[in-house]
Order: sequence, then C-alpha cells, then structure tokens
Amino acid sequence: MGAQVRLKKITTTILLSATALTGSVFAQTTTAEPESLLSFNVGFVSDYRYRGISQTARKPALQGGIDYTDKSGFYVGNWNSNIEWIKDTADTSVGQSSRGPIEMDFYGGYKNAFNELIGYDAGVLQYYYPTSNLGGVTNKPQTGTIRGNYSNAMTTELYGAVNIGAFAIKLSDSVTNLFGYVGTKNSMYVDLSYSFDFGDGLTSIVHYGNQSMKATNASVVTSGVTDYSDYSMSLNKDFDGLVVSATMIANDWSRRGSAHINDTLPGSGATNIGASTVVLGVKKNF
Repeated sequence: MGAQVRLKKITTTILLSATALTGSVFAQTTTAEPESLLSFNVGFVSDYRYRGISQTARKPALQGGIDYTDKSGFYVGNWNSNIEWIKDTADTSVGQSSRGPIEMDFYGGYKNAFNELIGYDAGVLQYYYPTSNLGGVTNKPQTGTIRGNYSNAMTTELYGAVNIGAFAIKLSDSVTNLFGYVGTKNSMYVDLSYSFDFGDGLTSIVHYGNQSMKATNASVVTSGVTDYSDYSMSLNKDFDGLVVSATMIANDWSRRGSAHINDTLPGSGATNIGASTVVLGVKKNF
C-alpha cells in the first residue's frame, strides 16, 4: 500500500516545475529541449507508512525503484518495498495464514504543463503483491463476531494531479477492490501538499490526505471506518543525490467509525499501525 514515496514523487514534480519557472526568467529567448531520463533510487526507512498507516508493523523497510521519463512527457516506473500487513491480516488463532512479503508498484502516465506555473500529471498505478494469498482470508473485526471476506490484495488506481507553483492536488480512484477490502471499488484518495524550498538542498513538504472507502462490509472488515484523514510534515536534505529525511505522520483513524479503536491487525497483536510517529529515511538517487 505506499505514503512517503508517492508524496516524494509529487514533491519532485513541484520542485521541477519551480525550477523551470525560475530558469525561464533568465532564458526567455532560448528554450532547452527536454531530455529523456532514466533514473534509479534505493532507500531505507524506519517505518513504511502509506496514507498514514504502517505497512511493516512499524518496522523498517528497504525500498527501491526505477523510472523512465520520455522527453514527450510520458513516463513509466517501478517501485518496491518489503511489507508485513498481508501476513498480519490472517488470524492465526483460528488456523488462518496469508503471505505477501513484497509490494511492487508499476505505474505509467503523462505529465506536462499548461504554462510556466501550472502543470498536470495523469496515469495508472498497479499495486502488485507477488505470492500473495490474501484472497479467501476471513477475519472477524476487533468488535463483533461476524467474519468478513477479503479479496486479492492486488489494486489498480487511476490518478490525476495538478500543481500550481508549490501547491499540488492529486486524486486517486481505485478501479478494483482497495487492498483486499471487498466492496471498495471506486474508493477515492485526495492528496493535498505544499512544498517549501529553503535552498542548498533543504526542502519541506506539508501534506493532508483523505481516504474514503466504499466498503459494503465496513462494519466487519474495518470496524465501521469508511474514511479517515492523514497528515504529515517532512524535512529533507539532499547531499548530491543522497536524501536524508525526517517525517512526522499522524491520522485520525481511531476517531472514525462507531468503535473508536486503534488500527491493529491479528498478526501484529496490539501494535497500533496507525499511531503517530516520526519516520526517518535515507535515499540515494542515481
């Protein structure tokens, strides 16, 4: 399920737009042709958070990816991370088990600009979990005794984003069930962010997101939570391609639904995977 990396992708788009705007002031008579670009990244985070929720039971994650951007504006990419949540979804106390230790994201789209200030991005993202067998797992919620069915964890989302200077808004719509929750097709995630460039490679991002889940069985699989919001603020320092970051992350999951309980999974015991935290990270861009 992935929040930090995708947030960084939005930030990259914003910073590139800001750079292009600055450059146009000094070179109004000559416009350089955009170049195609193949890039790689590898990183390590103290906790893999996606949309405010830990994907690794609040444990560290090794991550990495590859991106190709054509000079026409079309791009494709892949990003990967270890995860725990699929395994932890199974209730071993009743003999259940599930596996899926890796998340692989494949995406492609097109990004361009209306003018020097306003840019846009649209594409499709496939969350792929090799060897996953979440489909068929039936778990009871934290409250109640009725068990709910899960579907395959594979998820496809369509997304569109617009950035105006340092501000960006992105909408993601799931065209499949969302991460295995049955009945969640067409769930929507709204992502708002604003970036600050302090110079000398020091940047910050303020983020707000809201995940709405059209779960027909929400009372069973999510304890009545059908939407929640997440918030974050990051501080990033780029040392010639080596980016060190610290991100404060919180969400209001425990205040949503009728039960008002922490977000936990059977396999992670009492670990609140939605608890507020500070995620430390380091990433190398090539």
